[in-house]
Amino acid sequence: MTRTLGARGPAVTSLGLGLAALGRPGYITLGHGADFGEDRSVSAMERRAHAVLDAAYGAGVRYFDAARSYGRAEAFLASWLAARGLRPGDVTVGSKWGYTYTADWRVDAERHEVKDHGLPTLRRQLAESRALLGPHLALYQIHSATFESGVLDDTAVLAELVRLREEGVAVGLSLSGASQGEVLRRALEVRVDGAPVFSCVQATWNLLERSAGPALAEAHAAGWGVIVKEAVANGRLTSRDTGPETGPLRELAAETGVTPDALALAAVLARPWVSVVLSGASTVEQLRENLAARSVAWSAELEARLEGLAEEASVYWGKRSSLPWN
Repeated sequence: MTRTLGARGPAVTSLGLGLAALGRPGYITLGHGADFGEDRSVSAMERRAHAVLDAAYGAGVRYFDAARSYGRAEAFLASWLAARGLRPGDVTVGSKWGYTYTADWRVDAERHEVKDHGLPTLRRQLAESRALLGPHLALYQIHSATFESGVLDDTAVLAELVRLREEGVAVGLSLSGASQGEVLRRALEVRVDGAPVFSCVQATWNLLERSAGPALAEAHAAGWGVIVKEAVANGRLTSRDTGPETGPLRELAAETGVTPDALALAAVLARPWVSVVLSGASTVEQLRENLAARSVAWSAELEARLEGLAEEASVYWGKRSSLPWN
């Protein structure tokens, strides 16, 4: 079943597919290195991405999320859209600007991406995204907006985003770090000529990191679309994490008859302010496990038994920053 991304946004489905782990050979998800085998050539990665995209589309997923920094994610998505003969509106495509991929297809690169929220980067990356995705591009987001980058006060960037919005592309921002809620509340106030610039936010919320929840509820109440990423905490809320911290999730998942990742995704789907929850699956098998979240009947008992998993935001983001690329 589809819904709109916010009060007046494009059509989406409750579960979407993010391509962060599919568009490049390395990522920070636990166990990601075992997902692709020895062949991580561009052609092999494209075939695997297409297989997951096919499985998602076949299961009713209609929102797909990429970024300029996700290696060749936009190119893989574009070639899949063309191969399947999908037209603009058949699916909703979102992408992001602000990071440049620098790993040169290496997992052991010293730096995988470089952040720059300046106007030249926006113009360059928007042209690159449009060259690949064309009229399929329905949502364009600032990638990991922060106070430090100054992007929310850059009048030239904001004016360019307004022009993009006037061309019919929804404009949003993604968030990261312990200050997600504060940055979002600042973004809710951003106006150009009295009109809001943004209509969508993508943020991390999961059973471990819940700090942005109140601000996300405010964005929803303001008519924004709310996309949740990292719902399984880069693998920490899956069966790959065997530590004691997430033991209650694994125990409850076994009782419920689903995998831990499905239960973690179901927890996000149960938030009344969520428009889309992203699966970050690297394989068809992972995607199928994630999709089972749609059949979980969330309850007050499940909520209460998993409430204790929550960590302080600073603790969560400290752990995330230590996860290795693999």
